[in-house]
Amino acid sequence: MADKLYMIVPCFNEEEVLPETAKRLKEKYKTLMDAGLISDDSRVVFVNDGSRDNTWRIIQELHNTDPVFSGIDLAHNSGHQNAILAGLISVKDICDVSITMDADLQDDINTIDEMLIKYYEGNQIVYGVRSTRKTDTFFKRFTAEGFYKFMKIMGADVIYNHADFRLISSRVLKELAEYKEVNLFLRGIVPLIGFKSCSVYYERHERFAGKSKYPLGKMLSFAINGITSFSTKPLKLITAIGFIMSAISIGAIIWAFIVKILGHSEYGWSSTMCSIWLIGGIQILALGIIGEYIGKIYAEVKQRPRFIVAEFINDTGGKDIAEKNTEK
Repeated sequence: MADKLYMIVPCFNEEEVLPETAKRLKEKYKTLMDAGLISDDSRVVFVNDGSRDNTWRIIQELHNTDPVFSGIDLAHNSGHQNAILAGLISVKDICDVSITMDADLQDDINTIDEMLIKYYEGNQIVYGVRSTRKTDTFFKRFTAEGFYKFMKIMGADVIYNHADFRLISSRVLKELAEYKEVNLFLRGIVPLIGFKSCSVYYERHERFAGKSKYPLGKMLSFAINGITSFSTKPLKLITAIGFIMSAISIGAIIWAFIVKILGHSEYGWSSTMCSIWLIGGIQILALGIIGEYIGKIYAEVKQRPRFIVAEFINDTGGKDIAEKNTEK
């Protein structure tokens, strides 16, 4: 018998694209059911992440029209990563396998077939990986590829050109629930869990409608969060810079002493100011990096809920499960 698939689709102000997303996913589900790849009680779960438009109303209408669509309404905007986690944790006990994808239709829905085939071959995690970045601007392509390379250099184990389009079995979901980080970076956590995994490759499409929810500022914040959540190399880099600056300072003292003995003790204003600005800048940068880590410790020790589920509309008994997970 085919396994039960629950797709988790985070939504934030997606009223423009949601009807088309639902239509395409419904067609895909029918194809998958006819092919015997998923069971008839598989569901699509739209997670409303505190949208300010009609997203939740549309999700409710979809559920009332067709039971294949379920919905989770978060009590407030918790962020993209927490919205995904809210969906995964809420369905971990009622599904056999899950797939996460964004609502904007940039991820290729037809790749789901190959993901499920890889799953039935024994893979517990299947990553959707972009084969090319032809649809990106030069700046987007440069910064995105630089992000993955920099993450690798910093010691974070991430899948190159993989975002949040992935298949995860219920076995892995149960292990994921044991990770309690408030500073959530699923692209780093999921590979950390282990289990047999593989990748499937696809071409990413243009956004169907609406605006990107990841402008430059959010992208930079996301990158910093990923690096500081999974690597202490920035702190080690500070130590290395400290040793280097100490060595340079000792050399400068020796040089100043020699100049004094030789009677050439007049120093230039430019070199003095450059030294002050350089050392001051390094000190402020070091304090900023240390502060970033301290801020994460502060957020973690408070142990506040990462998300709060206000409502879970699902006709297979998922509501009580969601309510229990709300307090985590």
